[in-house]
Amino acid sequence: MHADVEEVSGADWWRQAAVYQIYPRSFSDSNGDGLGDVKGITAKVPYLKSLGIDAVWLSPFYPSALADGGYDVDDYRDVDPRLGSLADFDEMTVALHAAGIKLIVDIVPNHSSDRHEWFKEALAGSRGSAARNRYIFREGKGAEGELPPSDWESLFGGPAWERITEPDGTAGQWYMHLFAKEQPDFNWDNPEVREDFLRTLRFWADRGVDGFRIDVAHALAKDLTEPLLAKAELAAENETVDGTHPFWDRDEVQEIYAEWRALFNEYTPPRTAVAEAWVHADRRGRYASPEGLGQAFNFDLLQAAFDAGQFREIITRNLTESEITGAPSTWVFSNHDVVRHATRYGLPKGPGRNGPAQAWLMSGGNEPALDRELGLRRARAASLLMLALPGSAYLYQGEELGLHEVVEISDADRQDPTFFRNPGVDVGRDGCRVPLPWTTEGIAFGFGKATAHLPQPEWFSAYAVATQQDNPGSTLALYREALRLRGSLQTEEQLKWINHRNDAVLHFIRPNGWQSITNFGVQPVALPAGTVVVSSGPLMDRKLPADTTAWII
Repeated sequence: MHADVEEVSGADWWRQAAVYQIYPRSFSDSNGDGLGDVKGITAKVPYLKSLGIDAVWLSPFYPSALADGGYDVDDYRDVDPRLGSLADFDEMTVALHAAGIKLIVDIVPNHSSDRHEWFKEALAGSRGSAARNRYIFREGKGAEGELPPSDWESLFGGPAWERITEPDGTAGQWYMHLFAKEQPDFNWDNPEVREDFLRTLRFWADRGVDGFRIDVAHALAKDLTEPLLAKAELAAENETVDGTHPFWDRDEVQEIYAEWRALFNEYTPPRTAVAEAWVHADRRGRYASPEGLGQAFNFDLLQAAFDAGQFREIITRNLTESEITGAPSTWVFSNHDVVRHATRYGLPKGPGRNGPAQAWLMSGGNEPALDRELGLRRARAASLLMLALPGSAYLYQGEELGLHEVVEISDADRQDPTFFRNPGVDVGRDGCRVPLPWTTEGIAFGFGKATAHLPQPEWFSAYAVATQQDNPGSTLALYREALRLRGSLQTEEQLKWINHRNDAVLHFIRPNGWQSITNFGVQPVALPAGTVVVSSGPLMDRKLPADTTAWII
């Protein structure tokens, strides 16, 4: 029987939602083992409600060896015992729904953990067995099969193939893994794989889950017809536009999501989904189709510098795409995979999702110099602008506190496989996954009663919830007020740009009279007429300072 959820704002709640991403192991620790857990999330529901969000997106909470922060899943229909139980999950779901907050969970369909029962069966099986056919196994090249089937590289560094030892002890076949070797890729040509994931989606939907975030949504369908192309012949992950890449963004992947949509539509209201698809902008709409997942992440602003021209071009292009496809835009600046935007904006301009931040991380936070105040000021301005845009806004835990990236992590404390697979080249993503500070003191700043699983720096005290809770000028207060206002002002209707004589100023108005104006420049600019209801920083005699956004009605 379906666990249908009483609607707060109708079946289309997700189209303009403010969604808060929780990385469970770093949110709140209820039992003092240093690891965040499900009961910890339940205990913080009042905080989430006070923030004013519409939904929580829960990163993986499944049983896992944590070879990739929980994205190596042992069992798709259970809770990691270190994080709690299914009963704890149900209790959390009820608490969130009682607070008017929807629940979106992460689904990781491209690969399982190497501890998954199916992969254990594959290793114990023989060449060509049904168990191996659930994954992607190939014979190696060379006289003795000692070379991988292709020279493809894993996204975490090193080859995308790992050789196994056969049950008889001999060197055997190779399996494909686009990510860590502990994450073997599924064979989505196998009907058994497709049916099992439909079962998984139904399992969580029946428990009251409102939607799903689909990890690496563009990689499921693959064409591994021999001969495999060489690495030099492959287009980059998000550059192919014809759907013919061997494993990125193939046209056939939409057939999978059409099956999923049919399942989602069995529920009242229909379950929602959002694709994590690092694809060319021209291809993104396919994932956001009403016949498919319905929505896809737009990472364009996340990859942009703090620049008025870049912001306007990206916003205009994505809103135009939204009008064409009918799918609402999504906006995001930070998540569990990228350097926090308060830090990115405090470093020199650079392209890409991490830009010069990667060099900053590799230098231990020394080069280039980070202007922490500038970065936070710009992050506050950018976030307030983003919350005024039509579409859904995705927030990452801790950004409402103005947290910077943590660089003070020793090699011995690091957990991200990208660090271990790329020594001296990449320090990994641990810096944005450090547990949140709730109080100004204590062994883990209120995260729990034991040392947190990733070390928290001393400067966290100044950013703690307790520090900001009653401070009207805090970043937390800004987010709460902005989300409160957004809840009453947001509509599906588009915006109209108001051209300013200063190209460093972005000014737009929504049809209901709601205006947002951001000063990307260096000199204060006069504010238009109207009542300022919130601003990202102090104003100066009806003037908007540099790196500041104001809302006017």
